[in-house]
Amino acid sequence: MKTTALTFAVAAAAATTLASAPAATAAPPEKKAETKQIASTTLGDDYKLTLTALRDTGDPYAASVRLTVYGHTSGAWKETDRVTVGEVGGWFWYPLTGKGAVCRFTAGSTNPAPIEVSLTVTPSIGCSPTDHFTLKDGRVYGDS
Repeated sequence: MKTTALTFAVAAAAATTLASAPAATAAPPEKKAETKQIASTTLGDDYKLTLTALRDTGDPYAASVRLTVYGHTSGAWKETDRVTVGEVGGWFWYPLTGKGAVCRFTAGSTNPAPIEVSLTVTPSIGCSPTDHFTLKDGRVYGDS
């Protein structure tokens, strides 16, 4: 009899504790990075290259730059590769998305094709050193 009463008392106390505990909340949704295409070029009918600025979700002044390659197949552009230009979060959002952000963006029409990218660091600093990449059969290789 004592065991039953004790079990009931423990169960009642647990139910009271659980009922008064705050409800679990869902984690806030992840903030999607703001993006802006800052340059684009095509290599004949075979490839399209884009430079896209991605705003850092933790620091509104920081950004990354992505070089994306698209191949033209079956009547549509499909992504074949992408690389980061410079350091992740190593650019400033406002100069990167403003007027004159791209200092140099060239791509050769050979296979492999040389690609050069230089972007504005800040208006007072000027252009970044040129990053060199190579596009071969839809894949990007580089020194960066």
